[in-house]
Amino acid sequence: MAASGANVLRYTALGSGVFYGLFHQRTLNAHAEQQELQRKYQAEESLIAKAKAEYAKKTTPQERKTTGGGVTSDPDDPKFDLEAYLTMNMADGAK
Repeated sequence: MAASGANVLRYTALGSGVFYGLFHQRTLNAHAEQQELQRKYQAEESLIAKAKAEYAKKTTPQERKTTGGGVTSDPDDPKFDLEAYLTMNMADGAK
């Protein structure tokens, strides 16, 4: 009779250990997956920041033909604003 009680205890401990192992493995996998997602998110975030910096560098005006008010006076420039240029010339003419 004592042997059957020992077997019950032994198999209960074995079953408990197996279930604990499965639970613990699932927890570890979930944590690793979360870390991987965080790493991917940070990598994308840094790529976006680099792309924004490159775009800002690309679109900032370089040294162009500008007059005192920062108005572009080169009509071939795509950022040439005729209204701003004429307003500036009229203001200079009034002085």
